[in-house]
Amino acid sequence: MKGMWILRGVLIGAGTLSAGVLSDRAGVSFATGALAGLLVCALIVFIEIRLEAGGMGALLRAGAFLAGGLAAAWLVSLPLNELPFSATWRVAVSLLLFGAFGYLSFAYALKNQEPFTLGGIGFGGAKARGGVPKILDTSVIIDGRIAEVCETGFLDGPFIVPRFVLQELQRIADSGDPLKRERGRRGLDILNRLQRNDKIDVAVTDREFPLIPEVDEKLVALAKEMNGKVVTNDYNLNKVAEFQQVAILNLNDLAGSLKPAVLPGESLTIKVVKEGREASQGVGYLEDGTMVVVENGRKLVGQTAEVTVSSVVQTSTGRMMFARKPNGN
Repeated sequence: MKGMWILRGVLIGAGTLSAGVLSDRAGVSFATGALAGLLVCALIVFIEIRLEAGGMGALLRAGAFLAGGLAAAWLVSLPLNELPFSATWRVAVSLLLFGAFGYLSFAYALKNQEPFTLGGIGFGGAKARGGVPKILDTSVIIDGRIAEVCETGFLDGPFIVPRFVLQELQRIADSGDPLKRERGRRGLDILNRLQRNDKIDVAVTDREFPLIPEVDEKLVALAKEMNGKVVTNDYNLNKVAEFQQVAILNLNDLAGSLKPAVLPGESLTIKVVKEGREASQGVGYLEDGTMVVVENGRKLVGQTAEVTVSSVVQTSTGRMMFARKPNGN
């Protein structure tokens, strides 16, 4: 990223110097040519940055707003010709109007990422029917549970998929590692499943943050900009977003809250499937994936037994239970 800014600086410097030298040889002052070259090069760099940040749609959208602003300035300036003021004064006021209207409309278009349609053609932004935007991160898409949650109607849209998340999914799907490749393809399948459901509002946004290298930081920045919430199951992203006061919807927290409450002293029937870390422990799992560590359960591996819950521990990765045989054997 730093190298790109160096390249841009070299382009502006070389363009400014070249324009000045050529103007001097053509009989125009060096300063005039250099200034013109600087403005042209700066415009080229600006367009390149906007294309990188928001795509062609965002730039066309800004151009449409600029044209509208200039048209409005022209209409407002028409009555100036009827006023008894000098031509210099009228030109100065007209230039001020054109500059103000043009700049404000162009700046508004670049900062406001809401959808905009002109003559049936969309310019930038992401389609959304209303509500608080839910921005999906890579982990929650690959996880797949988001599709089922959305289909049940417990979580409504609009759901926003940033272009940089799509690109990350594509890189994972093209990985040489078979496991990563399968996870990436699963994520793309989940997105297609969401997109095919007419009851779920899913949109892709081209909004980019070229100065932010990390995908997690881009998601937080996008959520701030759109006043939205990040949907994830990534523990680290969860903490980063909370620190920056960005709302988070963590599917792991949702799954944990839906698990049936089990209190110490209650009985469970569980199959002990493997040995535990300690010499006498056995390990089994509930249907929801909760790990149950059975004291003195090593000899029960491969068997189904009734156990009594002795304690429940909540960790950052989920819930874990400790249990024992009712008779202590």
